[in-house]
Amino acid sequence: MLELILFSSLNGVLYGMLLFMMAGGLTLIFSMMGVLNFAHASFYMLGAYFGFEIAKHLGFWIGLFVAPLLVGLVGALIERFGLRQVHKHGHVAELLFTFGLAFVIEEVVQMIWGKLPVDYRVPEALDFVAFTMFGTTYPAYKVFMLSIAIGMFIALLWVLTKTRVGLIIQASLSHPHMVAMLGHNVPRIFMLVFGGGSVLAGLAGVIAGPALVTQPSMAALLGPILFVVVVLGGLGSLTGAFAASLLIGLVQTFAVAINVSLSDVFAFMPFNPQVGTVLGDLWSVTVAQVAPVIPYLLLILILIFRPTGLMGNRET
Repeated sequence: MLELILFSSLNGVLYGMLLFMMAGGLTLIFSMMGVLNFAHASFYMLGAYFGFEIAKHLGFWIGLFVAPLLVGLVGALIERFGLRQVHKHGHVAELLFTFGLAFVIEEVVQMIWGKLPVDYRVPEALDFVAFTMFGTTYPAYKVFMLSIAIGMFIALLWVLTKTRVGLIIQASLSHPHMVAMLGHNVPRIFMLVFGGGSVLAGLAGVIAGPALVTQPSMAALLGPILFVVVVLGGLGSLTGAFAASLLIGLVQTFAVAINVSLSDVFAFMPFNPQVGTVLGDLWSVTVAQVAPVIPYLLLILILIFRPTGLMGNRET
């Protein structure tokens, strides 16, 4: 039991921090620009593929630094020459633009790398066991992923709270017109924030690619959960996105690890529906089987009872 709690907690925190690496950038983009970027998970996918291609020729460590910067450059260019032009037509046009962009990026990835998963492997320097506990080993690469995610969070927090650039960004989030009157180029700040959010998503893709499957559908698989994180944490709240990421990571990881059904919990009761009936099938469904649905149930509940999210202060 202690082994289950320990390793599920480690994996849950790791998954939650990876979610925050993407949801943090998405939250900043929404806070400043007022648009939910449906293509944000596509930048995560680009990070994995760019990292794979660079690692194949120059090594993993070069890809770790270069690939996120390339993804950030792509994001900045998309904002400058695409999203900025669409912005004058309203938020619906922006949403449709990012929605179509997600499909375009997926098709481009398939044309270049194909539809099958690519062989993006853990680097040899990190391909060993970090520690063994209760007879179960924990890979060093997962410890590395967790370290990068925590380091990114600390660096992002420091930039936003301790640097002049961070103060300008925070001011632009709430008072963009005042920032413009002080002489700052707000459109350029928008572009930098969009590019910075893309860098974070790309970094998540680079470090998650070797541990997970790098394939064209990886953005579609992870994209919906990002919006659950953003809404659950509170639209525009970076702290809320962090809390929601950890919450979803832990809840989903523990749910997958728990192979218990209602029939197991209430085995002492005389009521036991027959298997094959609707009630009997529901009675035997395990928590692990419904684990993928749990975040979306949380989304529905938060929208019903607290539309502003855990730490948000606006509903739109």
